[in-house]
Amino acid sequence: MDSRKYGVILCQSNIEQKVSKRTMNLIQIAWRNFCHRSLSSILTTLSLALGVGLVVLVLSIYGVINEAFTRNASVGYNLVVGPKGSPLQLTLNSVFYLSQPIENLPYTEYMEFLSEAERSEMVDRFGGDEELKQRGGRYAPFIGDGFVIPLALGDYFGEFRVVGTTPLFFEKLRHGPTLEQTFTFSSGRAFQDFSEEHSYFEAVVGSRVAKEMNVGVGDQFFPTHGDPTGHGHDLGFTIVGVMDPTGTPNDRAAFVNLEGFYLMDGHAKPIEETTADDSEKTPQGKLSPDLEPKVAKRDDYRLLSIPEREVTSLLVRTGNIMFAPSMQNAINEGIRSQAAAPVGEINKLMGLIVGPLKNAMLMITLITCVVAAVGILVSIYNSMNDRKRDIAVMRALGARRSTVTTIIIYESLLVATIGAIVGWILAHAGITAYSGTIEDQTGVQVGFFTTSGNEVWILPLVILLALIAALLPAWSAYRTDVGSNLSA
Repeated sequence: MDSRKYGVILCQSNIEQKVSKRTMNLIQIAWRNFCHRSLSSILTTLSLALGVGLVVLVLSIYGVINEAFTRNASVGYNLVVGPKGSPLQLTLNSVFYLSQPIENLPYTEYMEFLSEAERSEMVDRFGGDEELKQRGGRYAPFIGDGFVIPLALGDYFGEFRVVGTTPLFFEKLRHGPTLEQTFTFSSGRAFQDFSEEHSYFEAVVGSRVAKEMNVGVGDQFFPTHGDPTGHGHDLGFTIVGVMDPTGTPNDRAAFVNLEGFYLMDGHAKPIEETTADDSEKTPQGKLSPDLEPKVAKRDDYRLLSIPEREVTSLLVRTGNIMFAPSMQNAINEGIRSQAAAPVGEINKLMGLIVGPLKNAMLMITLITCVVAAVGILVSIYNSMNDRKRDIAVMRALGARRSTVTTIIIYESLLVATIGAIVGWILAHAGITAYSGTIEDQTGVQVGFFTTSGNEVWILPLVILLALIAALLPAWSAYRTDVGSNLSA
């Protein structure tokens, strides 16, 4: 190697080592200044840590809410169909079991999604207009290999919603990040269609319902009508399955056989005419004497006819995802029903309500950080009077003005860095402490190192605030007069 080139490299290496050593020395001096004013430094750092912790908590809570709503809005179906009204209310009611149902739809609206064979079977089984058997439903071509699951809402088990549905709910729906997980049971099984072994009064409860209501397989519950404190029904449902936690709203719902739901008092739509055959059977909603639900036979009930039936909403998956917009437009053009895309409605909710609320909270917490930065400025600036003689001595011993100002800036950066790290740790420690509750309520698993995407900007922002806060004290140190302060 050329000796001159080697000499240049060696010279550059020596310069870098000297610069690095000088920087470390200045940081050590700044650290000593920090420790010398320990009480003031700790209080200033703590105030900044609290501000940073609040920012991290706001971002983390928003992330949990966003993930919970977005993930739970998609559990295997792409449309929710219900009565005309607010699409958001329809989504909250049918997907998250929040809010109240808008109205009910006639059962014939549900049949518009079924094939001719399925409609004919229903008319033969329940009774209804024979014209319903002569054609397929208007929206049946969109369904193809998809599915339609009816929901009937309106009753409660304690504070939890009772959802009347069919066994298809457990067979077709999926959950999890990739929508590949089926519903599994910690005990028991899903309820089945009516048979000699299974009655209309079987129920499945979510994990939270089982835990908070202290019920399990074999227990019986009696839903209340309209609200948690409403009138209790005389007919009870026997729990045949307890679901494993899914992290979806289904954890806080009790699912009952739709036919059993219809048999309860007050769940039949009044009609003026009844057939002779119907009048000879057991009254709707009543069991024959001396019969238990699990051993009752089909003839022990008067099943509701199609005109007496209503559904609250429908969970629909089209055979091809490309059919969803066309089907949604076709339904919305009608006068009775509306179709809502749950994911789209939740995105609107996050954008119109939750997002601005998050921004407002962030502004408040950022103001807290700015106040903490002002505290850094006041703390260091007030200490300048006590340090003027020390600065003058350093200058007399050969320290440059830039060296003195750099020490002040390093001191401010130390407070900012320590405060940001401590605030981040405190926030995530709090999140970890409540991780179990968060998972139970939302199904979102969080840990100590679970972060939101915007957290990476916190440390640069805090360092920028610290640099701004250090400008005035650094300028004061830069202008310190050596002679007057040494003579003083």
